[in-house]
Amino acid sequence: MATIHPSAIVDPKAQLDEGVEIGPYSVIGPNVVIGAGTKVGPHVVIEGHTSIGKDNQFFQFSSIGAAPQDKKWKGEPTRLVIGDRNTIREFCTFNTGTAQDKGVTTLGNDNWISAYVHLAHDCTVGSNTIFSNNAQMAGHVEIGDWVIMSGFANVHQFCKIGAHAFVGMSTSLTQDVPPFVLLNGNPAQAHGVNIEGLKRRGFTREQINAIRAAYKTLYRSGLTLEEAKAALLAQEAEADVVASGGDVHVRAMREFLDTASRGIVR
Repeated sequence: MATIHPSAIVDPKAQLDEGVEIGPYSVIGPNVVIGAGTKVGPHVVIEGHTSIGKDNQFFQFSSIGAAPQDKKWKGEPTRLVIGDRNTIREFCTFNTGTAQDKGVTTLGNDNWISAYVHLAHDCTVGSNTIFSNNAQMAGHVEIGDWVIMSGFANVHQFCKIGAHAFVGMSTSLTQDVPPFVLLNGNPAQAHGVNIEGLKRRGFTREQINAIRAAYKTLYRSGLTLEEAKAALLAQEAEADVVASGGDVHVRAMREFLDTASRGIVR
């Protein structure tokens, strides 16, 4: 059975699994599904067509699943999907998607979302990310696994950030960020590979060296983007011999360049 505070308002049509806790003065809409073990603190509003997985924790005063902040939205039943074991701190705002895109905003598993974070319509966020206070995502943003967004970082609509990237405090992103890259500034500038993050996640020295070599090819060689892609393809084969798994990471960086739609921070 779910535990619902007497002051909370939960629509009878909402689906709450076993062990869900709803705190004082929170409001849960009719099209909301909440998985087992999820805890919703006081004064949280969860509405829209929102599906939430297991063992999440929502702190007070967040707005989850509200209509997208997009004038093109005409009331279509778009969705917000949140995975498992996420921590969502105070005053966060997550919107549903729009019919003009895939129609769903997605947050993966095991993410740490700090206070005042905005996740706009049609964003896709992977797993194991960390968003510090006031990180702001415009619509249609894609963020890979293990990305760290520092405080007050903001991302322009349609930008992509590759896995394991680190975005510094108050960074303003208007272009895509390849995997593994560490950057900051306004406008954003690349400053190397997120080496400390990779070490903490168990990357070997050989794998990190392969990634650093790929970074130098892309950012320090003076090659054009097309020339850098060709050089990365050669490095991918070399990394397969030198570093177990290194080729996978070089390939990830090369393939990201083929999907970048706004150009990369370079």
